[in-house]
Amino acid sequence: MKFDTIIIGSGLAGLTAGIKLAENGQRCAIVSRGQSALHFSSGSLDLLSALPDGSPVQEPEAALESLAEQAPQHPYSLMGKESVLAFAAESEQLLARAGIPLTGHYRQNHLRITPLGKQRASWLSPPEVPQAPLPWQKVTVINIAGFLDFQAELVAGSLSSSGCAAHVAELTLPVLDVLRDNPSEFRAVNIARVLDLPENHQALVDELRLLLGSGEAMILPACFGLEESTVSALQQALNVPVKLLPTLPPSVPGMRLHDALRRRFQSLGGLIMPGDTVIGAQLERGCINALFTKNHREVPLRTRHVILASGSFFSGGLEADRQRVFEPIFGLDVEVPGDRASWSETDFFTPQPWLQFGLKVNTRLQPSHDGEHTRNLYAIGSVLGGFNPIQQGCGAGVSMLTALCVAEQILAAAEACHEPA
Repeated sequence: MKFDTIIIGSGLAGLTAGIKLAENGQRCAIVSRGQSALHFSSGSLDLLSALPDGSPVQEPEAALESLAEQAPQHPYSLMGKESVLAFAAESEQLLARAGIPLTGHYRQNHLRITPLGKQRASWLSPPEVPQAPLPWQKVTVINIAGFLDFQAELVAGSLSSSGCAAHVAELTLPVLDVLRDNPSEFRAVNIARVLDLPENHQALVDELRLLLGSGEAMILPACFGLEESTVSALQQALNVPVKLLPTLPPSVPGMRLHDALRRRFQSLGGLIMPGDTVIGAQLERGCINALFTKNHREVPLRTRHVILASGSFFSGGLEADRQRVFEPIFGLDVEVPGDRASWSETDFFTPQPWLQFGLKVNTRLQPSHDGEHTRNLYAIGSVLGGFNPIQQGCGAGVSMLTALCVAEQILAAAEACHEPA
């Protein structure tokens, strides 16, 4: 099998790179070892919410120079301010072409309401996610009877303390009783599969109408719209705004985002190899010309370019033992302090140093092995080092922007060599 580019990893970074390359005529394959981390995300995307020194960021563009001073190895610093802004704008266009409706703009963060009723700076959010300040005086926060992955009382308490009167109600819809009888199955995804059925729509509307009370809007756990959002239909039937908050993973909004990107990639002719792992590579003249996987041990996957988008520790893109942190596929160089005691902080709420561990790359986002770079190997997303995706609120942005940066370089190289699409 021959490809222009093989991407290792099917998360946000891998799918973004694959979509851009496929849109430009490349034959691409994604090797995916397991479930995407997007299944555990809120569905909102962050670009840059805070600087390494903790300073909050409202306008990412204005903060990029300070970021470069404080974190010169941050992927944004390596890419440069102009590239970051250009790829942020391109990301929004790519998501729109994939049919993913999101609100927000890369020049100005917005404050979304979190599952605990707090506020968090974000770049892009699904339109059903409530944003601060809420435009209503009274809201009804609704939980589902027996559902433990959403704490309506905490949400209502936080909203009330910020000046919005919120009261709690409980949805008891009998059609969910079968799931309720098995607590391990009573999760957001399974609830959505029931509530999304057209035959259950009217019963849901009728009970929500009774629970609304004096609320001008309602906020519910995101247990709807797994295949296609039903929020607009609920809003039309109830004649009030209906907003959703993500629950504990797996997350319906995160899964919907992943599925939309996957469909876009495949509609462009991209191939996904699920449940597979790269176990070896064949090099020739300093370049990888073939990969071998667990499911294709005897069949080389020939390629002109390789993109490593395998994720961080959560996705298995990085691994650690008591002595070292390592990249398990190619044995690439990882940026890690030598002192094992400095890898973590005892205070759980302090930014953890290990979150910044990742591959050493040059300004072209090429990783190294014993200091040597492989010309056609690139790394993108959370496998990179130099940033804290949680404390700095930049995980999604790093994934999408580095993906587009590498894809652009591959396309430019192909054009320069007159490679056939």
